[in-house]
Amino acid sequence: MSETPQNESADSPENPDFDAMTRDIAEVPAVEVIVTVAVNLMSAAAVKLGLTEEGDKYKDLDEARKLVHALAGLLDAGATEISSFHAAPLRDGLKSLQLAFREASLIPDEPGQGPGEKYTGPVYG
Repeated sequence: MSETPQNESADSPENPDFDAMTRDIAEVPAVEVIVTVAVNLMSAAAVKLGLTEEGDKYKDLDEARKLVHALAGLLDAGATEISSFHAAPLRDGLKSLQLAFREASLIPDEPGQGPGEKYTGPVYG
């Protein structure tokens, strides 16, 4: 029966192995990190826009605005770094989220004032 000595700590949620995590992230290309963050922002925004199966359960347009704006900023800053192969579908997803936001808003923003439109320009449906 193997036991962990008291002076050694086992890897657990309370005590993660930061050295292994650092090694793992060091092996991931920057493009993959940027795309993963963008996809996570898109997913979170979709939830906050009420576009998931749960619908309005998690809908929060204030939170959605922040997420869409952050996604637009990331894509604006990172587009040249991730190539059009990766950027084009992300931009399409961003536009879809911006249009969904506009449709969900009771009082729509003026063209150019919606979430992320500072970076993308006005989005029309």
